[in-house]
Amino acid sequence: MSSLAAISKIDFPFKVNQQDVKQYAKEFFSASFPQVERMLSAFDNTEIKTRNLCKPLNYYSTLQTFQEQNEEYIRIALESSEKAVEECLTSARIKKGEITDLIFVSTTGLATPSLDALIINKMRLNQNINRIPIFGLGCGGGVSGFSKANILAKANPDAVVLLIAVELCSLTFLRNDFSKSNFIGSSLFADGTSACIITGENHVNKTANKITFLATQSKLYYDTLDIMGWKFLGTGFKVVFSQNIPAFISKNVRDDVTSFLAKNGLTLPDIKNFIFHPGGRKVLTAYEEALSMEVNSLKNTRDIMINYGNMSSPTVLYVIEKFFSEGYEEGFGLMLSVGPGFSTEMVLLQMNYH
Repeated sequence: MSSLAAISKIDFPFKVNQQDVKQYAKEFFSASFPQVERMLSAFDNTEIKTRNLCKPLNYYSTLQTFQEQNEEYIRIALESSEKAVEECLTSARIKKGEITDLIFVSTTGLATPSLDALIINKMRLNQNINRIPIFGLGCGGGVSGFSKANILAKANPDAVVLLIAVELCSLTFLRNDFSKSNFIGSSLFADGTSACIITGENHVNKTANKITFLATQSKLYYDTLDIMGWKFLGTGFKVVFSQNIPAFISKNVRDDVTSFLAKNGLTLPDIKNFIFHPGGRKVLTAYEEALSMEVNSLKNTRDIMINYGNMSSPTVLYVIEKFFSEGYEEGFGLMLSVGPGFSTEMVLLQMNYH
């Protein structure tokens, strides 16, 4: 059995009001994007109030090369990861030398050696750590990474697995792209860094929380490659974000969730805590309607979206951090996210208190 020992999240120093971003987008896109006035309501329809950004808003008005943006990605990802890991270790009361495995999840920048190697060097972690860098899972990376960390800890009772998810979505913003997809992306995406420590059963976690891993399931849908992802251009990463995502969720999520729960002898009413990735207002509505959810079932998910924006892979970890720090109903928990592929990732948890 594996369990969550600690979790931390980063509030970047340049949190910005959504209305300020809306005004910025209006000024930026107006000269080359005739539909800008008609589409500005997209910023209000997200329900987002503040966005977690790693740079001040005026940074995004100056033209940056892909090299310059990627260098900033590496610098900020490394800096924020170190801070998140230190907070996590302090909370768990675990020494950094005890870490046995490191999973690093990100899809918004490139580095070889990968960021996990940079983190080990900077923090002087154990040289024998088992490293697993994961790229390409996008918004699905948080749940997938959490699942893989627990699988490692379940296999090794002495394991102390460190999971880090970093996405600096704002650094991928293309200044010379006046497409609808880039405009919609500018209304939704933000930056985030989260770290988790997951331990094997030989560790006694020093926390009142007892969140243990029960099961996981991934699903890749055939012939849906164009729903979500990146196009890699000479100037950087161009977002692919289909308007059909909510409809796709409405059509598929109920069967996916109920079949996963049935494999574990459960039904939807057995789930007390829903830890979903907030892909956007329409995505949350699709979840609520497809799963016939009670009012406020996704309160923590919606609160993170409202106060941070969609930070891609770390966002669901910000949601579980909220449960971890503010409390939850004892019983089963379900983590869920969707990502490029098109794919779904789910994790079943037992959430009690010691």
